Amino acid sequence: MKIKISDAEELAKSALQRLGYNASNAAIIAHHVIDSELRGYSSAGLARILSIRDRLSEKELRQEVVVTRESPATMQLDGQDSVGYLVARRATDEVIRKARTVGIGIVGANNTWYTGMLAYYAEMAAKSDLVTIIASNTSPWVAASGGYRPIFGTNPFAIGFPSSKTPVIYDIGTSKILHADVLLAQRLGTELPAESAYNAKGEFTKNPVEALEGAIAVWGGHRGSGLALAVQLLGVLAGSPALPANLEDFGFLIIAVNPANFQPIERFKEEIDHFAKSMKESPPLNSDSPLRVPFERSTALRARNVSLGEFEVEDRVVEMLRG
Repeated sequence: MKIKISDAEELAKSALQRLGYNASNAAIIAHHVIDSELRGYSSAGLARILSIRDRLSEKELRQEVVVTRESPATMQLDGQDSVGYLVARRATDEVIRKARTVGIGIVGANNTWYTGMLAYYAEMAAKSDLVTIIASNTSPWVAASGGYRPIFGTNPFAIGFPSSKTPVIYDIGTSKILHADVLLAQRLGTELPAESAYNAKGEFTKNPVEALEGAIAVWGGHRGSGLALAVQLLGVLAGSPALPANLEDFGFLIIAVNPANFQPIERFKEEIDHFAKSMKESPPLNSDSPLRVPFERSTALRARNVSLGEFEVEDRVVEMLRG
């Protein structure tokens, strides 16, 4: 079904407030999940609120984030088991402030869960003319290359560069599919993509229930496995355990650098623009598939959906949120 953006925002905020979130925090989470929908990532969109609801049926809702350590360029946050949308947003606000003040900022946060799309935070920083590197580990749901028992989280990694046009943001998960994809398939009774997950015996499965009992496959073979390992341990730097328990104590690390400390910011952004333009003008192997710069496709889709004032969403997701 199609839903108006304004209606989706109200639906999201209403559902979150029914769970106990205050109006301000409900708006922060809602804005993030709606942005995910507008950019074409439905499993990280409205359906995520259903996963938050499931988690809060077993754990007490928390909304406070506290500073545990701080220096002029660094900060460590304890999310106190608050949802990651709130914790990562606070971390991003703090790292922007520090990088704008002293040229670099590093903020780590632990004791959190469900941080959302890392590109969201990279875009926030890019609007303040900052370069970012972001890593977030999660519970072990993903097998290492050559194995089938879960050892890594889905472990997204992002790097973002400001420009005078669309920022260049590369945001990837290190698993073939998201944990959110598995949960959404389970809710909707659909199958997973082929060879994206294992059952408990190490056999490929398309059944989301079996995948939850087994493991998600890592993306990119040994290269993706190496990146997943790096993100897992960067989460430790942020304060999380190396192997977080299920849906708790994720680690979120964000590093922001002010390019103006190295060269005039306009010159830096011009170079980013020049590279992006050159990349898009490079001849493709397939004339039907022109080269594109990371983040360009999803921001174009967002602009299109915003102009239409609506987006497509699964009927059952809306029904479950209204229920």
